[in-house]
Amino acid sequence: MAMATDPLLVPLPAERPRIVHLARVPAGFLVAGTSAGIKFSGRPDLALIVADDGPVPAAAVFTPNRFAAAPVRLSSANLQATGGTPDHAGFARAVITTSGSANAATGPIGDEDQASIGRALSAALGATPSEILHMSTGIIGIRIPVTRVVDTLARVIPDELSTTDDALHAAATALRTTDTTTKVASARVEAPGADGTPVTITVTGVAKGVGMIHPRMATMLSIVLTDATADPATLLSLLRGAAARTWDQLSIDGDTSTNDTVFLLASGRAGAADATTSEGARAALATGLEAVARDLARQQAADGEGAATLVTCQVSGATDDPSARAIARAVISSSLVKAAVHGRDPNWGRVAGASGNAVLAEAAVLEAGGLSAPDAAAIAGSPARLDPARLRISIAGHLVYDGRMGGPVAVDKPAAAAAMDAEEVLIRLDVGLGDGTGEAFGCDLTEEYVRENSEYTT
Repeated sequence: MAMATDPLLVPLPAERPRIVHLARVPAGFLVAGTSAGIKFSGRPDLALIVADDGPVPAAAVFTPNRFAAAPVRLSSANLQATGGTPDHAGFARAVITTSGSANAATGPIGDEDQASIGRALSAALGATPSEILHMSTGIIGIRIPVTRVVDTLARVIPDELSTTDDALHAAATALRTTDTTTKVASARVEAPGADGTPVTITVTGVAKGVGMIHPRMATMLSIVLTDATADPATLLSLLRGAAARTWDQLSIDGDTSTNDTVFLLASGRAGAADATTSEGARAALATGLEAVARDLARQQAADGEGAATLVTCQVSGATDDPSARAIARAVISSSLVKAAVHGRDPNWGRVAGASGNAVLAEAAVLEAGGLSAPDAAAIAGSPARLDPARLRISIAGHLVYDGRMGGPVAVDKPAAAAAMDAEEVLIRLDVGLGDGTGEAFGCDLTEEYVRENSEYTT
């Protein structure tokens, strides 16, 4: 039987800057990755990123989890102190990350542990504690060994800080917990220079996260560095938008972590025009940032705990982009869809059922994605519009459902299953109601996921 095809169900077109999986250090930053003895294994567990000319503009998105960890709360407070507003935008001299202990649900003593690390690092750099951003990952409910961390900082500063790509790769490696790969991505984008001459800006991100990942702002740990020029408010606006379209479209297991954080820091060293006032510079930075964020999200999905397959769902024809993103997110978040992908089963019923459960994101995410505050509040959490009589579904290039033609399509199941036996499975839906598009990223659900998480603290 010939494969059923539909010209509307090819991958969504996109123009993005070239991404390389290299940890390119933008000008203006010093980096180190090392072991502080937090992990019993002795593997790298501490990363440090320093702005070498003093505090630089910074922005963040954080988990909304009510058990938010000590580093999340302290970083939020520090950005407020340096930025002067409740928004998560201000200035930072350094970012310190530790892995092995999440420092979450550790009470007031955990807050003091994190503050002690901040005071030690700021003293070593000649900065103020409020200019330090914090990021931790690992087991919930255990304390960070502060003395080991402080002693390691004394060793690293200044002798081990470096501008080399190898140093940033080492920092990314130190972020890892159950990750099987080190996640880095870089883009170089042309932007108008301060003097009108085009210049190249670099946007580089490092990330970790393969479990406890589900959409609700950030959904993992990442640090993005750039040598572009922008003020904190502009960075925050760009970061929120990029997160809404990429990391907020990523789900591994349906659990939003206590520590989810993304930081964006801009050194301004490329000589580009200020993205705060230059539309061209802003567009260039936005393009590079979203391309890096999207690539890191895909790397995280592909490395989901126990995963064998990256699952991408792309949606077209929705009433608007937020609805398309909601439908894509519902599909990749479904345990039944994840299991079907793992079993190489082109079960369109799982996809259809998941799409029919789609609801729009919460108001903050919708607003970050471009809606006005009143419009976001009006539709947040509402069902995404879907008409089964107009819906089309394709799995791994095989048209399996066409509502316009009565529903199920005759499929060569062995051929479709063979097409699903790949590193990535694309699920395409066309809703047939409008021009909205969106995508989301996830992974298959495997026996190894259960095994890994049943043994995580032991």
